[in-house]
Amino acid sequence: MTAVLEEIGTAIGGIVEKVGPSVVGIGRGWGVGSGVVIAEGRVLTNAHVLRRDEVTVQFAGDRRETGRGLGVDADGDLAVVEVDTGDAPALQWGDPDAAVVGAPVFALANPGGRGLRVTFGTVASANRSFRGPRGRRINGALEHTAPLPRGSSGGPLVDGEGRLLGINSIRLDGGLILALAADASARSRVDRLAAGEEIKRPTLGIAVAPPYVARRLRRAVGLPEQAGVLVRAVKDDSPAGRAGVERGDLIVAAGGKPVEGIDDLYTAIDGAAGELAIKTLRGTDEREAKLALATSD
Repeated sequence: MTAVLEEIGTAIGGIVEKVGPSVVGIGRGWGVGSGVVIAEGRVLTNAHVLRRDEVTVQFAGDRRETGRGLGVDADGDLAVVEVDTGDAPALQWGDPDAAVVGAPVFALANPGGRGLRVTFGTVASANRSFRGPRGRRINGALEHTAPLPRGSSGGPLVDGEGRLLGINSIRLDGGLILALAADASARSRVDRLAAGEEIKRPTLGIAVAPPYVARRLRRAVGLPEQAGVLVRAVKDDSPAGRAGVERGDLIVAAGGKPVEGIDDLYTAIDGAAGELAIKTLRGTDEREAKLALATSD
């Protein structure tokens, strides 16, 4: 057992030396986040970490620079910050598909510039999902056991060679962490963000209530229960507003397929080619509409 612990300690020391200089603090204090250098002048972090256009970025050796959000994917919870990275090396991309259950991993962070943190764990589950800041489901996440403190969002998850497997994004009950996988799709988006592109997805311009709220409200007014997504607000001059969708409508189908929850609706929106046909219930009246989609702000 002692030999195993010594081997883990040696591995952690190697990761500190190899990856530590690439890990940065975003903002100042515990309530902000972390990031990782991915190229000269470019730092990758979670979109939910960026709370303003300019942000303090702290590098190893207490060097601080002012960075600015260059490209943001709010739905996918990724953002690239433009900043003087100095001699901080860019992290090499790894293969998250090779991170099978039980694979050893290392999580790193510099929570709000409060100093480097490095922990060891294993992959607990692959291909997990979680909801991004705007409610869209993000798939393919890695769940792991390497514990991290508050303010670690945006920091890297790496393999034994120090290659990037994911971006630590969510702390779960029980101490597990979900890392957004640094797969081919994420890398493609990061390349676009690093070039200064803002990634926007189609939107209807509505706010919705959970399915249980829809069922409870319909039952309360004597209407039959019906699976669907309840519209609780409609943005002025939005695709939904222009198509006549109103607060209280229940969206029961989109793109020719039933809608039982918000994920069904997002799937229909993402698969639409500029226009989406929906079916709604207003009380007991069934209505159909075609919405010309717009991208989110």
